[in-house]
Amino acid sequence: MAEADFFIFIAVATLTAATPLLLAALGELVSERSGVLNLGVEGMMLVGASTGFAVAAGSQSLALAVLAAIAAGAVLSLLFGFLTLTCMANQVATGLALTIFGTGVSAYIGSGYTGSALEVAGPAGIAYLSEIPVLGPLMFSLEPLTYFAFLMLAGVWWFLQRSRAGLTLRAVGDAPEAAHANGLNVLRVRYLAVMFGGAMAGAGGAFLSVFYTPVWVENMTAGRGWIAIALVVFAAWKPTRVLFGALLFGGVTIVQFQVQGINLGIPTQFLSMLPYAATIVVLVVISSDRIKIGLSTPASLGVPFRR
Repeated sequence: MAEADFFIFIAVATLTAATPLLLAALGELVSERSGVLNLGVEGMMLVGASTGFAVAAGSQSLALAVLAAIAAGAVLSLLFGFLTLTCMANQVATGLALTIFGTGVSAYIGSGYTGSALEVAGPAGIAYLSEIPVLGPLMFSLEPLTYFAFLMLAGVWWFLQRSRAGLTLRAVGDAPEAAHANGLNVLRVRYLAVMFGGAMAGAGGAFLSVFYTPVWVENMTAGRGWIAIALVVFAAWKPTRVLFGALLFGGVTIVQFQVQGINLGIPTQFLSMLPYAATIVVLVVISSDRIKIGLSTPASLGVPFRR
């Protein structure tokens, strides 16, 4: 029974650790499928985290905090969209600047909350279902945003593979000139995709500061925004594969925490870098197949559209 409880604990902890990555990576995937490379995910997550924490501390409403974080991420993404889509600034440079800008804005928003913690009750679970042996705690005792992340995973897959709007998005990402010639508003599609990416990044940041920790400290995303961008490449721009990448990173993160607790004498700095090292190794292996990556990459990714 103890082994079963330990397995459930590791599984639930892995799903929880994977949630912010899954949210942010799905948003970035939609943005990139439209042809826009937004490297500012880290900054948008930080702004979402600080905004969500500030609203939660002031209103005591977790739902309002998440909505505020989503709005903050979307607004910040609009700034990126204006610079890259309307002004046609370089997407890579603008994304890096957005991360720096978001880091500073989040520090300002959270300046009065540094080190303070929220009084957040643990997940209540779904009545009756959470009491089912083994499967109950594993599937029905998670945070609400974790269920939301899986719902968005299914929604993004359906949107891209089964809907007319998703076909339009993919057409804009692969051949914007041809899409424009057929009467599609390329800039509108890309603006909406970028805003979705910002909203999802904001939700991922809110999960970290309001549910996962729940405390605000500067730079608390600890590179998760960059990992989310890497997961999109890992997934070859396919939503279902994003889940596996997020679970991989989340699982390695939880394992390194457990190893630290056992105290095997391994330097904590080495253990802390394991999740990031594992992501780099996987990306190197996947990127070695250049033909497959080339076929999967949206043809106009990072290329500005000029009408």
